[in-house]
Amino acid sequence: MKERKTPLISVITPAYNAENFIHETIESVLTQTYPNWEMIIVDDCSKDRTREIVKKYEEKDSRIKLFQLETNSGSAVARNTAMKNANGKYIAFLDSDDLWYPEKLEKQLQFMQEKHIAFSFTKYIRMEEDGTLRNAISKAPASVGYHDLMKHCVIGCLTVMVDREEIGPLEMVNIRTRQDYVYWLTITKMGYRAYGLSEVLAKYRSVDNSISSNKLKAAKRQWYVYRVIEKQNLIKSIYYFAHYAVIGLKNSIKYRMADRKEA
Repeated sequence: MKERKTPLISVITPAYNAENFIHETIESVLTQTYPNWEMIIVDDCSKDRTREIVKKYEEKDSRIKLFQLETNSGSAVARNTAMKNANGKYIAFLDSDDLWYPEKLEKQLQFMQEKHIAFSFTKYIRMEEDGTLRNAISKAPASVGYHDLMKHCVIGCLTVMVDREEIGPLEMVNIRTRQDYVYWLTITKMGYRAYGLSEVLAKYRSVDNSISSNKLKAAKRQWYVYRVIEKQNLIKSIYYFAHYAVIGLKNSIKYRMADRKEA
């Protein structure tokens, strides 16, 4: 790549009690084939060795920068803090337990520059808590807009890259969950579409203990987004929620069948 095509990419990473995985996450950024990045890690008052681990990396590589919140505030505040301290033209999101493949940034940046787009995402593969890969890969449609995302969020946060100079400064809404989803909705509501790079470039780690319980909570939070955040009327909320439920059920069945075949 020529110099003019090697802009700084800011990696946005919130962290809370991540001592078991944060070193792997950082290593997956250090091994990127694209070198012009900075990693902004915001610790949300961890009670374990997260800060100590990150500080050691910070001392070795100036591209890694640690910030600490004074009170436990959640992922939205942590990500917003990281974005406020980011210097890159582009921002990419990576949570403290997820991983990137080495060519993730290079391939995605090239994709965005060639297509002249401001918002992109890629496929990702799911893995167990111990890092074992599952036979479950996300989809990456050619592009999705606001109404597509209201029916079903196909975008994995760990795969997103955004051109901040094009879209402008935006903050995530301060809610404990679904803040990334609302962020995608906000961008697409502005008229931008999210373009998918149909290649697996990231690994999403599943660390939830109670799957059924989390699904019920997720459904309630999805309804909250429709009614409170997006201010949809009852009929439209039911319409979107019906799509959300049906697509979610289909995906759940698909992933279970894939895991059984693998076993």
